[in-house]
Amino acid sequence: MSLLKGIQYNFKGFLMGVKTPKLLILGFLRFFIVFFLAIALSGLILFFHTALMNAVWKMPESGFLLYLWNIVSWLMTGLLALLSSLLAYFIAQLLFCLFIMDYMSRKVENMITGKEIYPENTSFTALFIYLVKQEIPRTLIPVFITVFVLLIGLLTPFGSVIAVVSSIVAVTFLAWDNTDLVPARRMYSFKQRFQIFLKNIMFNIGFGLLFLIPFFNILFLSFAPVGATLFYIENIDKTDK
Repeated sequence: MSLLKGIQYNFKGFLMGVKTPKLLILGFLRFFIVFFLAIALSGLILFFHTALMNAVWKMPESGFLLYLWNIVSWLMTGLLALLSSLLAYFIAQLLFCLFIMDYMSRKVENMITGKEIYPENTSFTALFIYLVKQEIPRTLIPVFITVFVLLIGLLTPFGSVIAVVSSIVAVTFLAWDNTDLVPARRMYSFKQRFQIFLKNIMFNIGFGLLFLIPFFNILFLSFAPVGATLFYIENIDKTDK
């Protein structure tokens, strides 16, 4: 049931986001920032891929080695493009999208409850620094775990199974990046927030499954803070009370 609830809240948040003008603008702003930054960094990699490859292995003049060089060259370019996309996501999250996501979450909390709950006597600067600090492990840890699982898949005969597992791990942590917005704004400790994540792990898996749908995944991800905030307010807050 928690798995299905995760899917339901992702859809619910998406529909609310596209129907609410302010949330619609914020969602598409986040989408375009990540998209264009990823395209820009990947484009640089593709533009300089021959020079990068020659720095590692100088292009042979002809024969089988030239054919092999071209294969290795494009494999290396694909890997670098993937890494540049991950870097673009991290930079976009840290410099721009974190604050867009938090603002979307605040808007939803105000719409549902009529107020925002956050620690009293906390300055904007202190909250700003805290949000940036907590975003670093919340973004980096999932990336490292996903890459680690993928490497295991490459080194074992269970690559196809592990590829599926790594995808589920990745989208589950992407879901947590959104479901963690409210407790992070309330300045709960990392331990408390991770315990909430583990307690609702099946919900996070269900919430993240829609991020696996090609093309539509970016749209669902752009409006994910809406559904994640709705879930927290309508379930965890009510349970705590």
